[in-house]
Amino acid sequence: MTFPAIPHVTADASLALFLDVDGTLLEIAPTPNAVVVPDSLKELLASLSVRLDGALALVSGRSIVTLDKLFAPLRLAAAGIHGSERREASGCVVRPRVDLVRFAAARDALAAWTSRHPGTLLEDKGSALALHYRLAPNLEDEAHREAQLALERLGGTHELQRGKSVVELRPAGHSKGSAISAFLRDAPFLGRFPIFIGDDVTDEAGFAIVNKLGGMSIRVGASAATAAAHRLDGVDDVIAWLQDFNSR
Repeated sequence: MTFPAIPHVTADASLALFLDVDGTLLEIAPTPNAVVVPDSLKELLASLSVRLDGALALVSGRSIVTLDKLFAPLRLAAAGIHGSERREASGCVVRPRVDLVRFAAARDALAAWTSRHPGTLLEDKGSALALHYRLAPNLEDEAHREAQLALERLGGTHELQRGKSVVELRPAGHSKGSAISAFLRDAPFLGRFPIFIGDDVTDEAGFAIVNKLGGMSIRVGASAATAAAHRLDGVDDVIAWLQDFNSR
């Protein structure tokens, strides 16, 4: 698939920038806790946020709590767990309600399964569960079956989300697209030209919304099918593009 060149844009108050994290700003690590955010990236994002008057948001599969730990002391507007939770530029956080009893039953079942299968890892995000099998790729099919069983225990409150060597149970009715739409309804994002950069199938809803609004969608890495209008090869290319964007 051939992608057109990314148009020349200047970081100013007419734009809103939305950024996925893992696979976009950071290389995907063997386990979620293995990533390290370099100070140079924090400084770049801080500079961009100032130039955009705060209209920069992280839109990630990670929880907002985890994003804050990774990017500390930087504290940006953010959407976590694939849009299930959102912190506005004002600092107000909106989170979904979860049936704690059903959630605990699903979590315990998946935890028991991972304890019997070395190389798999269960990540509890508070309102979502992520079953990782990057270190045991031969267990992909079985991991998806276990996730489906756990989904049934949740009684319709969650839905499955496939990712790169991970399958997640996330609150239903939310996506990165819905989070971006919500940001764009309020200051400082309101009325701006949206740009979204992401690397995974979990970002496709975000690309679709940005395209619908006439913005710029950029997929990172090779993809057989994507709604994104433009492409960057990898994380290094994203950082280089952001640095150039910040210098204009």
